[in-house]
Amino acid sequence: MATHTTEPATTDSSGTTSGGFLRARSILATRPLLGWRTVDILTIAFLGAALGIAFWGWGVFYNGPLSAITFGFAPLGGLFAGPWFLAGVVGGLVVRRPGAALFCEVTAALVSMIPGTEWGATTLVSGIVQGLGTELVFALLGYRAFGIAAAMLAGAMAGPFAAFYESFTWIQDWSFAWKVSYAAVLALSGAVVAGVGGWLLTRALAAAGALNAFPPGQEHRENRAV
Repeated sequence: MATHTTEPATTDSSGTTSGGFLRARSILATRPLLGWRTVDILTIAFLGAALGIAFWGWGVFYNGPLSAITFGFAPLGGLFAGPWFLAGVVGGLVVRRPGAALFCEVTAALVSMIPGTEWGATTLVSGIVQGLGTELVFALLGYRAFGIAAAMLAGAMAGPFAAFYESFTWIQDWSFAWKVSYAAVLALSGAVVAGVGGWLLTRALAAAGALNAFPPGQEHRENRAV
């Protein structure tokens, strides 16, 4: 049974973390963590490609609502950036290995760039930067916590990373206050859309049986057995 204590997390022989304050029970990737399996690579590539197509579609739709909401206060445009952080969160939640979040986010950015976007090659650079922000959170958590709180933190961290990069490119003429506001709005969008949304998407995929070879699939089976 899951417990909620403030004791340091411990890992049993099955790779399950219990007792951690960030996530009472997370099933971890098989050890060693850097021992990527072929199924891990193929799944991240597939997820990244699928989300990359969605990214491209979102980019086509993006400018309409963006123009409406940013009238008078441009940093509010960050509210619509959360979907672009989704791939990193989902990749990290599914595979749970170092590099999974970054790999998935970069793959999605690359795929979304191929049909052509108004941002050109900077789309890929943005994907790398955002993926690094998401990856950092999973790394700081030791790749041991994968609940909704961890997902929200991972999605949120992509925001400041994106804002930092854009402060030298797209928003370099903004005031410092606007840049800070933009980073905060990006973090909020990332936490809600990419964090909560990515967690829900991962759970839905696990419930559909698409993640049986991964920890989320095992968590779903164990929850149903309780």
